[in-house]
Amino acid sequence: MSILLTVRRHLNRIEEYICCLFLAVFVTLLFTQILVRQFFQYSIPWGDEVATYLFVWFTYLGAVVAAKMSAHNRVSFHFSYFPPIVKTVCETIADLLWIAFNLYFVYLSYDFVFNKMNLFWKSQTTGIPMKYIYMILPIAFLLMSIRILWNVIDRLKGIEHDDPEAEEIRKLSEEKMDSPK
Repeated sequence: MSILLTVRRHLNRIEEYICCLFLAVFVTLLFTQILVRQFFQYSIPWGDEVATYLFVWFTYLGAVVAAKMSAHNRVSFHFSYFPPIVKTVCETIADLLWIAFNLYFVYLSYDFVFNKMNLFWKSQTTGIPMKYIYMILPIAFLLMSIRILWNVIDRLKGIEHDDPEAEEIRKLSEEKMDSPK
């Protein structure tokens, strides 16, 4: 197995595990907040803020995972009417434009976080420098660009990545065709 495939497989797991961890922690934190407020009339001072930051990080990393699975919303029904080569070319051009936008956003967000952000901006209750909160922007858009590029390379090799919903619809239609009437 090549080094690139090994890196890709481990990156898949790491992204998904981190997303699961962030989801579990922020849901648990919010649930704990609710219980503490209801039963003890007390509020964890930093709870809502940390849950919000975890949710933001979860959302951006979730977008990376969605890019990996080609599960982002896009208007693509018209591609099915094109010949396969035209469909591949159109999807590749669209993805390359998406990568260009993402890389421009990586540049802008990196510049903001490291050059324009005030060093003294800190989170209100935890005191965490906001630089670390905003770091998700260049990280997520760079990872998303890498994922989209890998999907483009796979598409050019003839490997199609169906998003999970399209896969489920295909399986259901196959089951419907196989079932006796």
